[in-house]
Amino acid sequence: MAVASEVPFHVLAVDDSLIDRKLIERLLKTSSFQVTTVESGSKALEFLGLREDLERPSSATSCQHEIEVNLVITDYCMPEMSGYDLLKKIKESSAFKDIPVVIMSSENVPSRINRCLEEGAEEFLLKPVKLSDMNKLRPHMLKGKSKEDQQRSNNNNNIEFSTINSGSRNNKRKANEEGLSPERTRPRFSNNTTNSLTVL
Repeated sequence: MAVASEVPFHVLAVDDSLIDRKLIERLLKTSSFQVTTVESGSKALEFLGLREDLERPSSATSCQHEIEVNLVITDYCMPEMSGYDLLKKIKESSAFKDIPVVIMSSENVPSRINRCLEEGAEEFLLKPVKLSDMNKLRPHMLKGKSKEDQQRSNNNNNIEFSTINSGSRNNKRKANEEGLSPERTRPRFSNNTTNSLTVL
């Protein structure tokens, strides 16, 4: 009998520096995470399927939609699109707004940190990122996963409730079409009927 292995959490790591990308990839893999690395915010959006300027998705992009991303960790300072801009795009997306986003930076600028946290970042890590920082990621992924599961459960409950309601409406409609009012579809006993039964 084979034991089902737990699927590791998948992290999308975004950094324009090759050295930093390799370091974060190694730390994440050492912490038993599945990792995909990209070199820019636009590549991250493309991986997630959020690029608006793409005319049509390639076959590689459509495969990537099937890969569930549990967390995005991104550098703050990148050319073209900063980590803050990437964070905003992810949080504006209805499909990915619940994915936890962690920002990294080598600069300890309180206003930048506060701005990212206010926009929805789960954590702000100072570089160089250490193995101990990886322990901070798992609770955010678990929280994101439970939100996702709860939302999926709520959607299933809404579907079941809707089906039940439509079924009862159909029964009333059927009774009305047959010339019976809904009140007359069930037998009713009045006090007179029960009294006459007891007399017999």
